[in-house]
Amino acid sequence: MLPNPEHSITSIAKLLGVSPGTFCRHIPDLKELRAGAVPRQPARTGDPVIPGPVRYTRAQARDPGSMDITVLVVPDCPNEKAAIERLRQALNDVGLSDTDVTTHVVSDQTEAERSGFTGSPTILIDGRDPFSDPDPLPGLTCRVYRTPDGLAGAPSISQLRRALTAAADTAG
Repeated sequence: MLPNPEHSITSIAKLLGVSPGTFCRHIPDLKELRAGAVPRQPARTGDPVIPGPVRYTRAQARDPGSMDITVLVVPDCPNEKAAIERLRQALNDVGLSDTDVTTHVVSDQTEAERSGFTGSPTILIDGRDPFSDPDPLPGLTCRVYRTPDGLAGAPSISQLRRALTAAADTAG
């Protein structure tokens, strides 16, 4: 998709539900891909020889136990339950149902500033917020997400699926 000039980094980032900056940080070979060169992947024993970039299935891309998912919330967050239920559904949908999810309560402004917490709930995948705004302000607030159905207190299941798949694929 990237070597195709009609697919810009911005349009792909929008499709994934992340900012272009976040997208670029997570794709180390992005410059080579945009230039039309395919980065070489080391061959693994038993892998079929496939021309072009190596594609991994979700199960190959990531051992479920190696993905670190944390849901940051303020005390008594009204959207915590919905966020975790949607996250669990998305994990199940992408074949990562065995992945552990940790919930961490951010209880004061100092901790919010230290951790970069921008509102409750915040879902971190391997320490990164796939739904971050370009200029987030840390604070003990409720968070609003742009979803296909409008503004909501948690990302949609489809947005979570895309974020999980992108994280699993980039880790491979």
